[in-house]
Amino acid sequence: MKTLPKYHFHKTKYGEELLIDVVSLDSIRKYIVRDPIHVLSYFDITFITKGTGAFSIEDKKYTLQPGDVIFSKPGEVRSWGDVRNWDNNTIPYGFALIFEEDFLLSFFNDTSFIRNLSYFSGEHVAAKINISSIQPRIDQLLQNIIAEINNCQSKDKHILRAQLYEMLMLLNREYLKTTAISGNKMQNRYIDEFISLVDNHFKTIHNTAFYADKLCITPNYLNEIVHNATGISPKAYIQNIIIREAKKQLAYTNLSVSEISDDLTFESVSYFIRFFRNHTGLTPLQYRKEVKV
Repeated sequence: MKTLPKYHFHKTKYGEELLIDVVSLDSIRKYIVRDPIHVLSYFDITFITKGTGAFSIEDKKYTLQPGDVIFSKPGEVRSWGDVRNWDNNTIPYGFALIFEEDFLLSFFNDTSFIRNLSYFSGEHVAAKINISSIQPRIDQLLQNIIAEINNCQSKDKHILRAQLYEMLMLLNREYLKTTAISGNKMQNRYIDEFISLVDNHFKTIHNTAFYADKLCITPNYLNEIVHNATGISPKAYIQNIIIREAKKQLAYTNLSVSEISDDLTFESVSYFIRFFRNHTGLTPLQYRKEVKV
């Protein structure tokens, strides 16, 4: 069965478990060439330092140049270059700051901290920004993190957590400035929790009443705040996530339409086909034929 390659965090790379690392793109180039389309099980912030290239996250495509920063969350489909014409692709140089959510949760004890960051929120408008205006400060902080990882001989990870926190907040400030997003909107607690709940349950729970109940608010209030924040209803938001997952499985796996329907908990294959066609204008098999690489 064809499945999408998934990379997991190497937790014991430095002996004792450490859930943060900085890797050069050059050191993982062979993996990028082998699996240009893949998903990660951890958070990734990639800094481009030299060269140009192309990169996609889910259905958004970006051109890369020095000073660009790419953000990706666990489970998102990432693609380096144009997979249809890989021979003509170039992979730029840079560094990837990677970490597991638990690295911060074990210290901050705030389950929503990372998803409150503008670039990791479900509402984020772009997966890339350019940080040329603060490049020296970011470069120095990145080098400090690398040095701390290499020199860390004790079980005390607080300095690394503090450095990661500083990096995340600096990038959050720059992202908000670059994308002109309202900070208040991004900090809406109910919206953050709704998005997190949908991420965790969309395959099995499709009705909005479940999510309103989990948030201890009425369905009408959920509809109001989600529409104000995203421009669409909670039902439409859930359906968009389901369609995105269906497209992912049709494009990157060889699961049958029936198997995808079962995975997404549709009551019948015919209902899934009708649902997919109503949202895309194509049947699942027509979509697979169009996008299969």
